[in-house]
Amino acid sequence: MSVQAPQAATRILLEQQEMPRRWYNIQADLPFPGSPPIHPATKQPIGPADLAPLFPMELIKQEVSQERYIDIPDPVQDALRLWRPTPLMRATRLEKALKTSAKIYYKYEGGSPPGSHKPNTAVAQAFYNKAAGTKRLTTETGAGQWGSALAFATKLFELECMVYMVRISFEQKPYRKSMMHVWGADVVPSPSDRTEAGRRIRAEDPQSTGSLGIAISEAVEDAAKREDTKYSLGSVLNHVLMHQTIIGEEALLQMERANAMPDLVVGCVGGGSNFSGLAFPFLRDRLQGRTKTRFLAVEPDACPTITRGKYTYDFGDTGEMTPLVKMHTLGHRFIPDGIHAGGLRYHGMAPLVSALVEHDFIEAVAYPQRTVFEAAVQFARTEGTIPAPETAHAIRAVIDEAVKARERGEAPTILFNLSGHGLLDLAAYDSYFAGTMSDIRLSDARVQELVAAL
Repeated sequence: MSVQAPQAATRILLEQQEMPRRWYNIQADLPFPGSPPIHPATKQPIGPADLAPLFPMELIKQEVSQERYIDIPDPVQDALRLWRPTPLMRATRLEKALKTSAKIYYKYEGGSPPGSHKPNTAVAQAFYNKAAGTKRLTTETGAGQWGSALAFATKLFELECMVYMVRISFEQKPYRKSMMHVWGADVVPSPSDRTEAGRRIRAEDPQSTGSLGIAISEAVEDAAKREDTKYSLGSVLNHVLMHQTIIGEEALLQMERANAMPDLVVGCVGGGSNFSGLAFPFLRDRLQGRTKTRFLAVEPDACPTITRGKYTYDFGDTGEMTPLVKMHTLGHRFIPDGIHAGGLRYHGMAPLVSALVEHDFIEAVAYPQRTVFEAAVQFARTEGTIPAPETAHAIRAVIDEAVKARERGEAPTILFNLSGHGLLDLAAYDSYFAGTMSDIRLSDARVQELVAAL
C-alpha cells in the first residue's frame, strides 16, 4: 500500500495480518546495567518467589527477561484484533494553524473499547493470569482508563475484577466507573474501608482525595490475602511497558511506509507506559547509534516526578508493601493535588524510563494544566478529536516544538501518542471554559521537603 503526500489529515493503516506478532523488550539493548528491585526487609535483590504471591510466573519471567523479542500468544492477538492495528494520522490542519514547517503525526489509541492504550497490556495480563489458574484480579486506577481496560480484559477471559479508584477521580469521572460496572468489575473509591491500608489513611485524613500510591497499597493488600487473587498493574513495571510496545512497532512500520521517520517522539508520562509503548521501538535504533531521534516525556507541574523528583530507591506504594525500585520519585507519601489528568498523578516513574532519562536518552518537561487544556482545545478545533487530559500534555509539548521549528526555519517530523479520547472528560473541559480551572504547581519548598524525606 503506497502513501501519497497528504493534503489533509492522513490515515495510515496496516493490514490485519501485519499487526505485530511480538513485543519488544528494551532491556536487551540497554547500554548500562539495570538496578534490580530491592526487598525492603533484606535489602537484597528480590527473586521470583518474592513476586509469586502477586503475579503469575510468566509475567515474572517477562519482568526480568533479557530476550529482545517475546511472542504474543495467539489468544492475546485475537483479543487485540478487536481494535488493532490502530491508525497513524498526520495533523495537517494543526500544522496549517500553527504555520509550521514541522510534520506532525500521531498514533491514535483512542479506538479501543475502553478508549485508550491501556487494553494492550490488560488483555495480556488477563490471559497469563487465566492460564495460571487465577480467579480474580485486583488493581488501582487513577482517571479510570486502566480500571476500565482491566474490567474489559477480565470479562474477555472470564475473571473477576476488583478496582480501587483514586477518590478524586471517582468523583470527577463517574462514567469511567460506569464503564467498569458494564464489564462486571467491582469499583470502590480509594482510600476505602475494605483494607487496613485504606482505613489507616482515612483515620489520618478523613477528607483524603486519595492517590495512586494509596490505591496500589489497597489492591496489593487485597490480592495478598486471597489465594485465588493476583494483582495487576497498568504501568511502571517492565512487562507492562513491553506489552505496550505493540504501539511503537506498528507506528514504526507505518512511518516507514509514509517515508516520514520521526526526529522527535513525544508522549505524556504518569507511570510511563504509553510513552514507552510508542518510544521504545524507536529508541532501539537510538541506543544502537543508528539515529539521533529525540524523545520527550511530558508531565504535569502538579506532579513533576522526572523534572523535579529524585532518582533513588523508593516504594511504589504509600503503604510500603511493594519492593523498592530505583526511579524518579517525589516520595511514596506524596499525595498530588486533584488535577484532571488523573492518570498522571503518580509519585514515581517507570524504572526503565527513569534510567533512560538519567543516561540522557530521554528529555522531560512539565506543564500547568490550563495551558495543557488550551492546547487540547486547539487540537480538537483543528483535528476534530477531543483528547483526554493526559494526552493533552503531549499535545502541548508538540505544539511548542512545532512553533520553535517555525521560528528556527526547521522542518522536523514529530510523532506523538494520542493515548486516549476525552469523551468522558468533558467536565474538565467545562471547568476550563468556565474559568474555574486552576494551575497547580508544586512549590519548591514542598519539593525540597519531599526529596529530603527520601
